[in-house]
Amino acid sequence: MSQTYIAQLLRALVRERANYRCEYCLVHEDDGLLPHECDHIIAEQHGGKTEAENLAFACIHCNRKKGPNLASIDPETGQVVTLFNPRIHSWSKHFRIQEATIVPLTATGRATTNLLGLNAADRLLSRENLVQIGRYPYRDNA
Repeated sequence: MSQTYIAQLLRALVRERANYRCEYCLVHEDDGLLPHECDHIIAEQHGGKTEAENLAFACIHCNRKKGPNLASIDPETGQVVTLFNPRIHSWSKHFRIQEATIVPLTATGRATTNLLGLNAADRLLSRENLVQIGRYPYRDNA
């Protein structure tokens, strides 16, 4: 969790840039139980700055699970790999959505999916409910 105040204008920029969706699981802010947050991609404790290029819009689940981590273990290979970084990686290169499941496509995708618990039973059930009412994956201008 950030120790630094994030200015309202910077928060707004981060939210709008993400189209109000978590940049990790793609759940829209309107569909979360709590408001989404600004995540320091590189945590302050690792020298990350509070600036647009180092902030991602994240649901509380993804933000808490990610914590200050920059890397994790790929469960398939056992290798340490970097986590998905929304500022430099393309979501669709590392993941795809199959109904409510987030399918990892790369080592980075697998490590991120595993660490963030993207397909944990409770999160999958929540997204399944959103799929049933046409809210996931969220379609802009729908």
